[in-house]
Amino acid sequence: MLGFVLAGTAAGAGLIAAGYQSMSPTGQWYGRTFTGLPGTELARGAKHLALTYDDGPNDPHTPKLLEVLSRHNVRATFFLIGRYVCERPDLVREIAGAGHAIGNHTFTHPLLIFQSESGIRQQLSDCRAALQDAIGEHSNLFRPPFGGRRPAVLRIARELGLEPVMWSVTGYDWNAPSAAQIEARVAGQIRGGDVILLHDGGHKQMGADRSQTVIATDHLVARYKGEGYEFVTTLEMMKQSALDCHVHS
Repeated sequence: MLGFVLAGTAAGAGLIAAGYQSMSPTGQWYGRTFTGLPGTELARGAKHLALTYDDGPNDPHTPKLLEVLSRHNVRATFFLIGRYVCERPDLVREIAGAGHAIGNHTFTHPLLIFQSESGIRQQLSDCRAALQDAIGEHSNLFRPPFGGRRPAVLRIARELGLEPVMWSVTGYDWNAPSAAQIEARVAGQIRGGDVILLHDGGHKQMGADRSQTVIATDHLVARYKGEGYEFVTTLEMMKQSALDCHVHS
């Protein structure tokens, strides 16, 4: 009887762990994803930070965010939802024209864990087509909505030539807390070499209020530039990671 209890407990723990890994931004059970550089003083990328923004393009807050980033001469990475890209290709062109990296965040922002393989492929392909129609060539970066993935999600992404990107720091800004709260949450997690998750849009509808994220971005960039950090795109950070691996191999 005890054996059955222990087996059941182990199975339950395994299911919990599997569920956690499917949503954990830094979990690697289901396949490799990029989450940043080692945050140690010895790491070459320790003083690098990558700002990333999900769920845009979004009017009016994406343009306001672009103004802040331009003022600080900072380049970020925007993971865009395909249906919004179709709605506002002009904003996508504005993002690209400012030199920011643009990535695939699916067409309608579903939780891909529960999508069929054909559904996953359709979501990624439709978003890619929308981006190509708007701006032509763009990055091969992909971020799963809510961070949710299973092995098939990462396999299909790579079959389509996409590189999955997660994050190591989040501002928990999707429910629009104050700028001070967003800043404090990010600052409490920064170790160096981080990919920072923020939002310039909302997956439910165009026009989500991201005014506090815009303000928090202004404060965070000023703060960490003052501490000697350099802000880079995710693509630049990934190149640094590849270089570090080559040097140490």
